[in-house]
Amino acid sequence: GFNTMVYSRDEVERIARMAFKTARKRNNKVTSVDKANVLEVSQFWRNVVNEVHKEFDDVELNHMYVDNTAMQIVRNPKQFDVLLTSNLFGDILSDIAGMITGSLGMLPSASIGSKYALFEPVHGSAPDIAGQGKANPLAAISSAAMLFNYSFQMQKAAEVIEKAIERTLEQNVRTADIYSDGCELISTQQMTNKVIENFSEIFNEQALGVFTL
Repeated sequence: GFNTMVYSRDEVERIARMAFKTARKRNNKVTSVDKANVLEVSQFWRNVVNEVHKEFDDVELNHMYVDNTAMQIVRNPKQFDVLLTSNLFGDILSDIAGMITGSLGMLPSASIGSKYALFEPVHGSAPDIAGQGKANPLAAISSAAMLFNYSFQMQKAAEVIEKAIERTLEQNVRTADIYSDGCELISTQQMTNKVIENFSEIFNEQALGVFTL
């Protein structure tokens, strides 16, 4: 059996521009991940990314083979800012990145098209634990932060949500998937309530006013 990986110039240009624009909101660094030493489609991908980069010369760009990227994510994940890659490689690397955070229940995601965007946790459904209060809600809450950031352009709202999650974790409360000794084991609803409480506190502390669309 065999499969053919096909990418058009428009597809690569669109996602490359999205990566560079996203990097401008973060730490101004893009790592384009491919397998250009083996795959012709990756050689094409790399050439197009380099062309698009000329429009964003204020953003640092480097290229990395996907196998090395997998190793580097485990070795030193903080070296990366924005990863730009194909769907197949992205599926693999996102699961590797998920375990760096301790659980897929920690990771939000965004599928951003030219007209529409979908924000959801990286993980799928888990019918085996449905109704037991074991699911980690942080990925879903973080996805809401990405919605405010990338679709509504409301960075302050996203920032407050993310800080609320950070403060909640600093209080050593954990759902079952990320539990460790010395922490308090709480349910899905309890974790959600804690984040909401911290969100309200941070919102009031920063006196950001009322968010409007």
